[in-house]
Amino acid sequence: MSEPVYRPVIGFARSVFAALDLKLDITGSEHVPSAGGGVVAMNHTGYLDFALAGFAFRPRKRLVRFMAKKEVFDHKISGPLMRGMKHIPVDREAGGNSYAAAVDACRRGELVGVFPEATISQSFELKEFKSGAARMATEAGVPLIPVVLWGSQRVMTKGRKRDFRRGQSIRIVVGEPFSPPPGSDPVVVTQDLKARMQVLLEQARSTYQGTQRDADDTWWIPASAGGTAPTLEAAEAEDAQVRADRAAKRAAGGAAH
Repeated sequence: MSEPVYRPVIGFARSVFAALDLKLDITGSEHVPSAGGGVVAMNHTGYLDFALAGFAFRPRKRLVRFMAKKEVFDHKISGPLMRGMKHIPVDREAGGNSYAAAVDACRRGELVGVFPEATISQSFELKEFKSGAARMATEAGVPLIPVVLWGSQRVMTKGRKRDFRRGQSIRIVVGEPFSPPPGSDPVVVTQDLKARMQVLLEQARSTYQGTQRDADDTWWIPASAGGTAPTLEAAEAEDAQVRADRAAKRAAGGAAH
């Protein structure tokens, strides 16, 4: 398949990662189906997760069509690139269209990338999962492919300055695909998906090659592991406040009109 935009973008990303001397430690690529559709479910700890996760699929010569917020497609630079790579825009006010487009892509044999947590986890633990990935895989009749990344938060993540120091480590683990039976309860499938990804996350963290730079370099380590990242509960409370503030701002803007 001709990919006049996607493949050059991959080449550019490889050059950038090489310049940063990122140490990509990837295991499980053999689990990636060589053909056919699937829903790639990933955890979300940093802004580079889209680009990094795709590298786990290169040994099988597969490309992932990521679902991303519509605002990225509206940008004058990123928009043409995202459309050229056939990623799928997600409009919060018309989510049904995005979902239908993703299911259709899966049925055509594409791999569709989804973040079940929806937004970056500032605790670096798994947040509550949305059921969209499970519903999509069940409706399209394709497998779910769990993928976990660890270490990407140290380069670029929410609420932290970018750290482009050379030689940082990124761990990526691809789990075994599993196919929800027709008519499966999406809540049950989502619980299964999260449990599988929790196992992969623990594996990724325990085999991560990166180290603390000094005694105070603990912000990227979860509180449950002795680090100083916010607890899952504290991070969720902050996210809820941000959502409430945005809703209030939208409501105020609507009232002004």
